[in-house]
Amino acid sequence: MDISAFGMAGVAAITVICYLVGWIVKVSGLDNKWIPVIVGVCGGILGVVGMLVMADFPAADPLTAAAVGIVSGLAATGVDQISKQMKD
Repeated sequence: MDISAFGMAGVAAITVICYLVGWIVKVSGLDNKWIPVIVGVCGGILGVVGMLVMADFPAADPLTAAAVGIVSGLAATGVDQISKQMKD
C-alpha cells in the first residue's frame, strides 16, 4: 500500500502518534508539564515529514505542514484531557 494514499487520514495519524508519545512521556516519570511541548514538537516534525511523504497532505509548504502537525499534536493532549474529565 502506498502511504501517499492516506491524505487527511495522515493528519489523524499524527494525532494518534503524538498521543502515544505523550503517554510514553507520562509513564517515563518526566514532569507532566512538558507533555504538551513534547507532543507539539513531535507533531510539527511529523507534519513536515507527512508533507514530504504524502501527496495528498493538506499542506504544500513546510511552515503550514508544521502548523498542521503542531495542532494535531496538541489535539492529542486535548483528547487525553477529555477522557479524564469524563471520568470525574
